[in-house]
Amino acid sequence: MPHLVPLLIRGINNLSDARYCAGMGADKLTFILDPALPGHLDTKTVKELAGWIAGVELIGEFDQLSAPEINAISAECALDAVLLRRPRTATELAEIAPPVYVELTFETAAQPEDFSAAPVGFVLELPEVIPVEGLDTLRQACDRSPLWLGPGLDPERAHYLATHLRLAGLSFPSGDEVKPGLRDFDQLEAVFEALEND
Repeated sequence: MPHLVPLLIRGINNLSDARYCAGMGADKLTFILDPALPGHLDTKTVKELAGWIAGVELIGEFDQLSAPEINAISAECALDAVLLRRPRTATELAEIAPPVYVELTFETAAQPEDFSAAPVGFVLELPEVIPVEGLDTLRQACDRSPLWLGPGLDPERAHYLATHLRLAGLSFPSGDEVKPGLRDFDQLEAVFEALEND
């Protein structure tokens, strides 16, 4: 089902989320693959999850690992891209084989120099309260580079951003199963429905 903008779901850690999000039309799913990050998965688990889904871009999230380590894990898991939790130098970015997304903070999004390394896109998880000048900052950031915004699981906020900014897409968190095979998708479902392209 088409949505107003492409959708990225972050931190997939179970089969229920992977299949549900792929089935609901998400465009990209991320898996946390850096042992330095909470909730990270091993490569065996990611390959098993990826084997059950099709038609979505698979992205690994990394923080501390070096470029060679990122490249090795990316190749093993057949990742389509990587998402770096912190900016890297242009030299480091050039050493990473898959396409790269970089996570920004609201403060760094306002600084044009942070957009100079030219990865394929940036991801920004929004604070609960956006400063008064925040929308102007976001508009300028969208004009400079492809920007994926994370509005939290708030359907109204997500719809507003999708219809008022020239976004590359929106980013949402996945969740945890209550127990294997049991998961409450009410919040994600509300977001998907709010962003349906009638």
